[in-house]
Amino acid sequence: MERARPLPCGDRTIRNTASSESSPTTSDPGRRSSTARSLAALALGGALLLSACDSVSGIPGDDPAPAKALTTPPAAVPSAAPSTAATSTLPPPPADAPEVGAVPGVPEAATALRRWAADLESGTIAELQEKCWTMAPGNVADMYEDKQTILATIAQPGTATAKTVTWKGRSATVTVERGAIETGYACPRVFPAGTEIGPNDADARHTVRRYLARFVGEPLDPADKEGDYPLICKATPAEWDPNGTGSPTAPPLANNPGKLTGVTDFAGQQIFSDRIGSGYLTVEVPVTNSSGVTKTRTFTLAEGDEGYCIGDVSP
Repeated sequence: MERARPLPCGDRTIRNTASSESSPTTSDPGRRSSTARSLAALALGGALLLSACDSVSGIPGDDPAPAKALTTPPAAVPSAAPSTAATSTLPPPPADAPEVGAVPGVPEAATALRRWAADLESGTIAELQEKCWTMAPGNVADMYEDKQTILATIAQPGTATAKTVTWKGRSATVTVERGAIETGYACPRVFPAGTEIGPNDADARHTVRRYLARFVGEPLDPADKEGDYPLICKATPAEWDPNGTGSPTAPPLANNPGKLTGVTDFAGQQIFSDRIGSGYLTVEVPVTNSSGVTKTRTFTLAEGDEGYCIGDVSP
């Protein structure tokens, strides 16, 4: 099975009712079918036109053997206890790495961001997209373009809240989640000074892409597991209300995290997003099951302090 990989190009709005912009129609990758495991598989070629530049490539998947029971990949469901990131195994930042302003109360923040800053200064966007796989590749390309402005901003003292750490400069604001700092290598988000800080539609599409990649057995990174990098909205507190009824409930997917068990493939270049109300967004993507049937699934996501989470999948 081919491994998902980021596309080194900037993000483009795929579809958003607020902007009335849409991307060109893309062709679906050719599906592959497998015969008995003792026979060589014959690959069916198909041209793939890339349109969603915040995306990763499609992930062709082999149908499971008929006798094999369908199970939910461990990476796709919450674990009883998240594993602890082994930050102690990371090497210290290079001696000549860019300076990062200290953050009162969070001494490890500067070190985690400094590791990333060293790569920003000496590496390429493609390399940063590989390392910052939790972010949409298009966002990495767009946000990390102005290196000098970023380096000048993170040299300032930082401030911390319960969820994030932020560095502010004259031209930009750099922010990173506390959870990313705990891994020892912090990929930040960068915004022009004075603009609203928060996730965008590309983040929502990338969240769904990561979620489906786990189900087909090819997470974007081996470390991308639900126990360590949650993508499903939490059951409590019960705040799920995408229709604005005023009577929030628990997110349906929180009580059924294995709902998509049996998924073998998805069309990574045919992911569309629409905003449906304050704080909520839907993402549509063609998904193929173990019987070879493809249907468009609609994912509903909620915006939170740490980005988007998936609360429901239909039909």
